[in-house]
Amino acid sequence: MEEKLKIKLSIADRVYPLTIDPKQEEGLRKAAKNIESLAKKFEQNYAVRDKQDVLAMCALQFASKIEQGGIDSSESTKAAYERLKALDDLVHSKLGE
Repeated sequence: MEEKLKIKLSIADRVYPLTIDPKQEEGLRKAAKNIESLAKKFEQNYAVRDKQDVLAMCALQFASKIEQGGIDSSESTKAAYERLKALDDLVHSKLGE
């Protein structure tokens, strides 16, 4: 069993101590860095000073990317299925089935 790792992440001027699996560290640190970067952009571009509002906007941005990725993936899968079905129909028609 892997040893747990204790780290501290800073998000929106708060420090969050976490106990994690070592394999999660890189992803969590990158996520915290991305949140900090996006929060700074929102604060600069929209003159938002309330950290809760900034974090809510960050959460919405990241969640919408995930949801849109799922939608895009679903549409791509559907299009690929339709192309495969058309190809299958063509092969069957050429084979006389």
